[in-house]
Amino acid sequence: MNNERILIISDLHVPYQHPESQAFLLALKRKYLPTRIVCVGDEVDHQAMSFHDSDPDLPSAGDELERAIAELYPLYHIFPEVDLVDSNHGSMVYRKGKHHGIPRKYLKDYGDILEAPPGWKWHNNLIIPLPSGQDLYVTHGVKSNGLQLSQQMGCNTVQGHYHSTFNIQYSSSPTQLIWSMQVGCSIDDKAMAFAYNKTVAARPIIGHGIVIDGLPKLLPMVLKKGGEWTGRVP
Repeated sequence: MNNERILIISDLHVPYQHPESQAFLLALKRKYLPTRIVCVGDEVDHQAMSFHDSDPDLPSAGDELERAIAELYPLYHIFPEVDLVDSNHGSMVYRKGKHHGIPRKYLKDYGDILEAPPGWKWHNNLIIPLPSGQDLYVTHGVKSNGLQLSQQMGCNTVQGHYHSTFNIQYSSSPTQLIWSMQVGCSIDDKAMAFAYNKTVAARPIIGHGIVIDGLPKLLPMVLKKGGEWTGRVP
């Protein structure tokens, strides 16, 4: 696996992703020519299957899944090979099955559920060796303070999950310099599925990240006042 330019895709929450998220990802691919694609999870929202109250004005679980698959298909063509990490929304169907006493063997593989190509592979977490000689730990979101996570892991880290956190932080020790990167999300903040977030002051930050030769870079999706993408590629 070539880890020279790793594109980090943030939480998509399909089918409630930003309407121009695929165009933005395609533009990033064309500009940076990534050698590996990693998604930090929550690729699908599964709002209708949530353990919290579902909104009756949103699609049913079956309709939501069909919409999600249809909107994932263009991404399958753009990125035929992706490593994804397990996440709270991505694991929803299996957590629901466990809650209702359904053995895991009765449930389809997640890739089959999403009709994903063979190159889409899910992992618990990832440890990726970087050209710098350091390791990169990729997880969905286990600690809101990314720098503390890097210090605890003793290596560089990437997280999603925290939609309003979009930063790179560094920590130095006598033996090494390590960093953490948190990549925000790709949601449509206007979608009814995120109505619960309207009373929170911190707003979602739309963007992704890339790790080039072992060094992180944030890739914000700059929006106009109305929420549309400006077309600018960082």
